[in-house]
Amino acid sequence: MSIDIARSGAIATVTVHVPERMNALNSELLVELSEAFRELSTNRDVRVVIFTGAGDRAFIAGANIKEMASKSRNEALEFARLGHALASRIETLAQPVIAAVNGFALGGGCELALACDIRHCSTNAVFAQPEALLGIPPGWGGTQRLARAVGPGYAAEMIYTGKRIDAAEALRVGLVNAVHEQADLLPNVEALAGEIVKAGPDAVRASKRLIALTRGSSAQSALAEEARTFADQFDGEQQKEGMTAFLEKREPTFSNEAGEH
Repeated sequence: MSIDIARSGAIATVTVHVPERMNALNSELLVELSEAFRELSTNRDVRVVIFTGAGDRAFIAGANIKEMASKSRNEALEFARLGHALASRIETLAQPVIAAVNGFALGGGCELALACDIRHCSTNAVFAQPEALLGIPPGWGGTQRLARAVGPGYAAEMIYTGKRIDAAEALRVGLVNAVHEQADLLPNVEALAGEIVKAGPDAVRASKRLIALTRGSSAQSALAEEARTFADQFDGEQQKEGMTAFLEKREPTFSNEAGEH
């Protein structure tokens, strides 16, 4: 089994399960992962997705270099497009995606972690975009998402030199939200996912869509869309339940029925 999808209530965990090659991805796995995330996107019962790798050595150690080495230009373009399609699927998934980075996140692994909404890692995590050392630039979005995460200057240094950074440095530069001991990584990420599940599902989905506007829309149009989306929620049951529960000093009970405008 190359991909494992487990459910615990409203939380789904997607695990890349190729520990013998440190969860490196080939074309087939890229397609399988894209399909897995596509199916999750349509499931209203899934409110948060955790993305991780099997074992304690690697999240995803990158693309399978043995497969890449002999590709023609056209084959390389198709491979890049598969990686971009997966990263975009993760980034635009209706539900929040939390990367639990448990070891190496190199090349494509770093790029896919960057496509997630939130990143937590273990103390043994290592991040890098080492493609230039192989004679190529990053191909699955690293030049864009890494620059947004840590700033263009620091991203340039990582990409031009291929240098690796550890968990502490990743936290310092804002590449990850938190660092945990290896054994504590998944429990902490699951606890975070559980906190997200307590919120109104339409509000979370709407907030993710609005945050995405920072990547392309003008501030003025994004703020106008935020105001419209805020107002739209007042036509739905989740706003009524959330505010009524607050006033009644109880926990809200949100329905999973679609209501976002």
